[in-house]
Amino acid sequence: MPISTPAATTTATTTFRVDDFVLYRDPVMFWRGEPGHTVVCRVTNAERYSSGKTRYTLVPVTGGLIRNAMGDYMRLLPPLDAMRDIDTAPLNAADAGDGMTAAAMAWLAQQHTTANRSPELPPH
Repeated sequence: MPISTPAATTTATTTFRVDDFVLYRDPVMFWRGEPGHTVVCRVTNAERYSSGKTRYTLVPVTGGLIRNAMGDYMRLLPPLDAMRDIDTAPLNAADAGDGMTAAAMAWLAQQHTTANRSPELPPH
């Protein structure tokens, strides 16, 4: 009986949903040693086949389309990880921008401007 090593063990299969953000690794490009084999994508379709396998259609954030992606080569990118810098920012400190991305700072500035603006009356 062969002994299983940690390197030979795979992670449990995850079911992905439409609009999930995932990290996708193209196995063919990876094993060929080609650059650009791993990309961040949004799931746009999930199709379950009679074999029980699910294949996904992905849209890379840089553009394009990936069809028939296998879930074994995808990892979920949780929203909590993407929003952590906003959720944990020291907003009352002078150095609130340290450690935050430019996008997070722009979002916070927009929220601050919107929250502090007087409501406008509709035109007559």
